[in-house]
Amino acid sequence: MSTRRSSLGSLFRPRGTPREALRPLWHRIVATSREPRWYVAGGVADNVPGRFDMIVAMLTLVLLRLERADAAPEHGVHLTELFVEDMDRQLRETGVGDLVVGKHIGRLVAVLGGRLGAYRDALAPGAPPTALAEAAARNTTLAPGRDATALAGLLRDYDVSLERVAVPAILASELPA
Repeated sequence: MSTRRSSLGSLFRPRGTPREALRPLWHRIVATSREPRWYVAGGVADNVPGRFDMIVAMLTLVLLRLERADAAPEHGVHLTELFVEDMDRQLRETGVGDLVVGKHIGRLVAVLGGRLGAYRDALAPGAPPTALAEAAARNTTLAPGRDATALAGLLRDYDVSLERVAVPAILASELPA
């Protein structure tokens, strides 16, 4: 009987969906956002808001890289869906109730959209040299006494490193170290 249930379950389970194919990339984005350099050298506060800010920053840089390469837009959609799914789970684990999770998720997606715009503008050719530090200062929880100058340098270096990685490699979750 249990064999039958397993067979039926696998029959109706979606396999190899495009979104699921990007889950390893999503996990790599999160792992990259947790690297000590952002917190030690970059001055990001090592707390929940700071860690969230770095997840969004790393996701934003990857999305912008895909955008600049004219990669299929669904990759960005699927990565955003994975972000939403993960944030939904995190909110529920921290005790946020079902009635307000949607409102929180709406705010988090708006944050992602706002940061995409801010970092897109700050990294655009011809942007003022201080634009990225200003965007990072507005969009990152920094440790007390730190400014966003060092973080902006790290973000710019990471963005340059991402440019050197082919899109298929990125989609295969090969991000710069």
